[in-house]
Amino acid sequence: MKSSTRFCVVASFIFAVTLMIVWSVGASREIVPSGPALKISELAWIAGDWQTAPGGRAQIEEHWTLPAGGTMIGMGRTVVGDKTAEFEFLRIEQRGDEIYYVANPNAKCPQTDFKLTRLAGQEVIFENPTHDYPKRVMYRKGSNGSLVASIDAGEGSKSHSFSYLPMGR
Repeated sequence: MKSSTRFCVVASFIFAVTLMIVWSVGASREIVPSGPALKISELAWIAGDWQTAPGGRAQIEEHWTLPAGGTMIGMGRTVVGDKTAEFEFLRIEQRGDEIYYVANPNAKCPQTDFKLTRLAGQEVIFENPTHDYPKRVMYRKGSNGSLVASIDAGEGSKSHSFSYLPMGR
């Protein structure tokens, strides 16, 4: 191999590695359980009052407090016609270096805990593989300011999503 060809191959390799490094530094930080310690403050983007678009068969809303004292407190309500069809008490809580999503649908006990398994930018996944359904709860903040909550039976299963808009007061 001529030295000019060898130089081009080496230069191309160095350029490709440099691009990968630059891309990975600029990419959103992804946190998984083996990564850096999780902080509940990284989920502040979920806080607020959210509702599904009006006009559907049901009006669904979620309300989340800002992180404070190691928790975010939430509640959800589904109204069909003039009746509350479902409600749920929720919280996201810091437990040492881990974060859990805790659900009490219709105020039932015991609660169901879902451990945070992935946080990348404004997308989070909580999982409980031993729960019947759902096994995963996911939240994603849209670039348009919307919030999408999804539940499913695990990786690769069909998900059920709820698209929320900021609630007007």
